[in-house]
Amino acid sequence: MAQRSASIARTTKETDIRVELTLEGTGACAIDTGMGFADHMLTLMSFWAGFDLELSCKGDLEVDAHHSLEDIGLSLGQALAQALGDKAGIARVATAKVPMDEALAEVVVDLSGRPYLVYADELLPAQIAGQEKDVWREFFKSLAQRAGMNLHIRYEYGKNGHHLLEAAFKALGLALRQAVQVCRTGAPSTKGSVD
Repeated sequence: MAQRSASIARTTKETDIRVELTLEGTGACAIDTGMGFADHMLTLMSFWAGFDLELSCKGDLEVDAHHSLEDIGLSLGQALAQALGDKAGIARVATAKVPMDEALAEVVVDLSGRPYLVYADELLPAQIAGQEKDVWREFFKSLAQRAGMNLHIRYEYGKNGHHLLEAAFKALGLALRQAVQVCRTGAPSTKGSVD
């Protein structure tokens, strides 16, 4: 099977982003977003997905993290869609639950080509690592949109915002690892197409 990989460059007045993604990797990554907490979360996702990921972002962090995280989600989602190609033979649907100390998060994905986000973040504190919690909703929304992914994230319980998000990113990685696996032939859909 040919290597499933993608290279994305996105430049706007707000951000300059480069992404190199390989699905059949070792979890090796080099991530520099200008935000240590975001680097940590993306590293966790990449490691647990088994993806090789190089990602850099120069963004207008003097404003806040919103534009950077939104555009990182768009770029990473585009890379995932490009690397998957026609999605022939993939498992497509997967779920994962991950604990992190007192916190538990569940992630369910369907690489259906139909983007949708359900994000139950009521348990997250208003601020995490100096940013409002809504920047993470924007990241996941952008990721789902560009990847063509139905993405459900539920924080089941927990108190620490770092722990809750860490559980979600690990679970996202594990779910993606399962969903991108080639385990059959043809389109993973009874209608014969994933779009």
